[in-house]
Amino acid sequence: MAKRKSGGWLETVKTVVYAGLIAIGIRTVAFEPFNIPSASMVPTLLVGDYLFVSKYSYGYSRFSMPFSPRLWEGRLLGAMPERGDVAVFRWPRDDSTDYIKRIIGLPGDRIQVIGGLLYINGTPVRREAAGLCEQDGTGVRIRSRRYRETLPNGRTHFICEFSDQERFDNTEEYRVPAGHVFAMGDNRDNSSDSRDFGPAGVGYVPIENLIGRAEIIFFSHEGPFWQVWNWRFGRFLDVIR
Repeated sequence: MAKRKSGGWLETVKTVVYAGLIAIGIRTVAFEPFNIPSASMVPTLLVGDYLFVSKYSYGYSRFSMPFSPRLWEGRLLGAMPERGDVAVFRWPRDDSTDYIKRIIGLPGDRIQVIGGLLYINGTPVRREAAGLCEQDGTGVRIRSRRYRETLPNGRTHFICEFSDQERFDNTEEYRVPAGHVFAMGDNRDNSSDSRDFGPAGVGYVPIENLIGRAEIIFFSHEGPFWQVWNWRFGRFLDVIR
């Protein structure tokens, strides 16, 4: 009887260990959950969105692993992101901090913003009025202008602009170096991104720092988690574009 009881505990421990290893494996090579803590990607992503990031989209670097051990340099099975991807990456100035932005520029691209309008390789990106951005997910009404932006590869997404004369609405021309990408938030006037090379900015993002591509929102809420009436059911299973 005692042996059977002991064996039962052993089987339980083994099951828990196996389940943990499987979860770590999935998180490392397939999908990792990520939550949105700021309004920098409004209107695409709201504060309180929870999403899955595909780890295999760009291959694997040390940042794909738990605790980012320095087991190798560069990327294994590496693939270049597409312009317009919403990607999670490690902040170049502190590789313990995750950021999420939209990939706008690829290696060799020239990126500039003039009067709020994005230019890629000297050509203005098409921007069409699309109403208003009215909230960021915390209940705060932001009331900025909403535009549909179409990138050179045909990818479209929405952005928010308070005006066309904010800090990063008129920039120098950036030349994306080899091995890097240029990332911007969709909430253009409320985003620390590759336009900012200051101490709190992002600058160019090394491709090695990419963690994965944001794929789908699996849960979303506004306010305390336990308030089911504040769950945003309409955002569940939204594909991120």
